[in-house]
Amino acid sequence: MSNLTRVSRRRLLTSGGKAAVIMAAAGIAPKFIRPSRAYAADALAPGMIGGPTGFDGAERYQYGADTPEGRAIEAVKALKGAGKAPSKIVLGLSDGSIGQLTQPFPTGAPSIKELWEKETGIPIEIVGLPNGQEFTKTMQDISTKGGAYDIYSTEWNRLGDLAETGGIAKLDDFVAQYKPEWDDPVTGYVDGAKGVSLLNKYRGANYGVSLDGDFQTWVYRTDLFGDEAEKKAFKDKYGYDLAPPKTWKQHGDIAAFFQRPDKGLFGSTDLRNQGWGYTNWYQRYVSMASPNQFLFGDDGKPLINSEHGITATNEYVASLSHHSPDAISWGWPEQYGNFAKGGAAMTCAFSNLPKFLDNAGNKDSKVTGKIGSMLPPGREIDGKLISRSVLWFSLTGMVSSQSKNQEVAYLLLQWLGSARIYAWMSANPGGYLDPFRLSDFSDPLVRQTYHAYHMDVVRETVARTVPTINYPGATAFHNALDENLMASLTKAKTSEQAMADTEREWKKISRRIGEDKLLEAIRTNKEAWPTVLDPIA
Repeated sequence: MSNLTRVSRRRLLTSGGKAAVIMAAAGIAPKFIRPSRAYAADALAPGMIGGPTGFDGAERYQYGADTPEGRAIEAVKALKGAGKAPSKIVLGLSDGSIGQLTQPFPTGAPSIKELWEKETGIPIEIVGLPNGQEFTKTMQDISTKGGAYDIYSTEWNRLGDLAETGGIAKLDDFVAQYKPEWDDPVTGYVDGAKGVSLLNKYRGANYGVSLDGDFQTWVYRTDLFGDEAEKKAFKDKYGYDLAPPKTWKQHGDIAAFFQRPDKGLFGSTDLRNQGWGYTNWYQRYVSMASPNQFLFGDDGKPLINSEHGITATNEYVASLSHHSPDAISWGWPEQYGNFAKGGAAMTCAFSNLPKFLDNAGNKDSKVTGKIGSMLPPGREIDGKLISRSVLWFSLTGMVSSQSKNQEVAYLLLQWLGSARIYAWMSANPGGYLDPFRLSDFSDPLVRQTYHAYHMDVVRETVARTVPTINYPGATAFHNALDENLMASLTKAKTSEQAMADTEREWKKISRRIGEDKLLEAIRTNKEAWPTVLDPIA
């Protein structure tokens, strides 16, 4: 990671964490996100061995002995009874997500941390990590052999880099023994085993447990799109009905139509800054072939210095005309703050944007009741619509190889990441661990917090999401792409030069890492790419 990128991301994500930044920018505090009231008695439902109590609907999050949560708790109890359990588990966690473990939700419930400690008798010591520095802190602990943590949590696509250092433990034996059921067709990951491969595996082995769902999701203003005068004016100008765009061509038309900076309105504010903006280049590039335009060929050669790479970059640069004049310096605070003020017709963001901005308790938001969700724009190829999003950031839990308590550390991750506990935790407004499991999308508490209309679209967006690079060199590969895209945005390079220079850097990185090692990782990564093709309406 370049110093510039680190500074940029730190600037964006510090000052209280991503959640706090987002909420502050949007003018909302957690107190405005009202949980349901407590009704239930402090007792487990018949047949249950654990789970929260004390609020209406608590039984949805309780579990029996033969469940992933129950097996985790029972195993920890057995280890403790045999004198093989630690006195505590040390969890390194982003500052902005700690509240989801420590703040009771809803009213009457215990906190996640309190429940684990009550059921196992093993305290969790949470060490806060500055947002944006999770990977740096993890690498410091590994390289210095500090052994400060039992569990790391960092971006999902660092699995490859961390696994290659030997700093995180392979979890296959624990997974086989305790059966987390991540691929359950009802409650598991979207796309079943393919989703598990995407989020938890590196080169076919389990190294992580997903604890987040940062699938980039598109939203739009329903008041603008539903306005009769706007609809007529748009159709008069472009010859087709105004509606959420299904193609990048339509997106460009609509963004241009609503680009009215003199009235405080921008057409589309999907980010263009360093460190984050390239996720929006990804969406344009990977949708250029059916079912996907890959970054690397099966022979390991980069594919971006091509007609598709140059076209995607040209589009990415041209779309700046639908943004704020200082768009390349905008991060999430500016994006969320602008949208809250009604300053954009469309944007692409974390899935929690409607949670914070479409909220009657947020008196500073001017778009409450005026937000809709849509699938990412795509391209018509061979009679089908190729619509793709991208997974970016998304925290994953990993067990430190230095931990003397790897089994209990894994069991805590299995418990946290399992269907019942994760749905309850992700619904908590105290942090930014976002929903990603099938059970999350239908969970009443999650749908209350995130909105039902949005959850349905997020679920379909996940099914159309490509992974970012998650193999060794991920940081270097992304930095090279990012820096060259920034050069094209600032006119320091043409799109052709930017793609050629990125290809040159990627080849150097590949040789440094070892092309044979990369080939297997690239093939494994491709297995997680989506194959969903949509009909052209």
